[in-house]
Amino acid sequence: MLTDQEKRKKTRALLVGVELNTMATGEAEALLDELGELVRNLDIEIAASELVYLRHPHAPFFLGKGKVEDIIQYAKALECDLIVFDNELSPAQQRNWERESGLVVIDRQEVILDIFAERAHTKEAVLQVELAYWEYAMPRLKNAWTHLSRQRGGRVTQRGEGEKQIELDQRMVRKRIARLKREIAEVVQHRAVQRKQRLKVPIPTAAIVGYTNAGKSSLLNAITGSDVLAENKLFATLDPTTRRVKLKSGRLLLLTDTVGFVRRLPHRLVDAFKATLEEAVHADFIIHVMDVSSLQVEQHRKTTLRVLEELGAEKKNILLVFNKIDAQEDALFVSTLRAHFPEALFLSAKTGQGMNALCESMEALLEASLDRMELLIPYDKYEWVTKLHEVGAIDQKKDEDDGAHIIAHVPKRLQASMKAFEV
Repeated sequence: MLTDQEKRKKTRALLVGVELNTMATGEAEALLDELGELVRNLDIEIAASELVYLRHPHAPFFLGKGKVEDIIQYAKALECDLIVFDNELSPAQQRNWERESGLVVIDRQEVILDIFAERAHTKEAVLQVELAYWEYAMPRLKNAWTHLSRQRGGRVTQRGEGEKQIELDQRMVRKRIARLKREIAEVVQHRAVQRKQRLKVPIPTAAIVGYTNAGKSSLLNAITGSDVLAENKLFATLDPTTRRVKLKSGRLLLLTDTVGFVRRLPHRLVDAFKATLEEAVHADFIIHVMDVSSLQVEQHRKTTLRVLEELGAEKKNILLVFNKIDAQEDALFVSTLRAHFPEALFLSAKTGQGMNALCESMEALLEASLDRMELLIPYDKYEWVTKLHEVGAIDQKKDEDDGAHIIAHVPKRLQASMKAFEV
């Protein structure tokens, strides 16, 4: 006869957050709530959450010995299989917790890695996630820690008895990491070639960036009329998606949806996804999307700006967009945001509210990137006139004997090609 533990297939977790005296009021609670959302994305049942107040970290377990015993007893009383820490644990601390508790113990980094492994689809994303995983796992590959190694298709949080164990020494892992880096370099090179080809076609580009689950994919769909996956969960989009949109002026624009950011994102994942996030670096401008229905919107904004700074994209023209205005009922909160960010747009990708203002702002940013040129284009080169209609703005056009005499606003990418026709 099966026991209750055997009947229950779903993993149960106790979440542990730590509030240090250096943290802002409410920061630890908000991070613990976010950890809960991350864990639920892995279909894990959350038995309870525990917030611990700590003056300073302790080397063996991060927490003091007395608190360690309390948490282990609490987790076992709740019949948990898993303890999840919001703070990063060192390999030694992780081993100590597992040895002491007899349970699986992981931290936020491992949860995020697991979500990324589950959501990655393109070759580039799969390789990047695997690289980040092995860089995280290597210092944890000790004799007492062989169960961490997982096969493709397995999950970090599903390890335990019955799982096939693969013993890999650090030398083998280093070889695997080196191979992954070579493969990623090839993919990045291929991506650079694709980007170079796109740049030859002088269509301006914009990158949609922001905190995870801010509604970036929904916004891309609303602007372009496409059907990119848009779900109400963290990291729904890992693979960059580019769509073409024709604005009211007739100009074309390429819009790219990028992976969302999150607080305490493992730095190795930022590094691993540099090639993906470089779309923001090469874009003509950036649309920074924020979830106005979240009370943590300011912290989310700062997190995104920090990552953009790491990428060297902080000096780009950035269009601030507060999305999900339909889901925020606190009028005072919205008024405060409007006062602090008078240049920002407030809209709803879901209902369409404010979308016209966004399109007008995109038109204005494109207009600002154009320079006025007077051109005489021969009739046998008339395809350039069509191109100007698509990516520039023709103010005057007069057909003459030797060609079309045009006064136009021309994007910088096209100006070198237009020099031959300049009057």
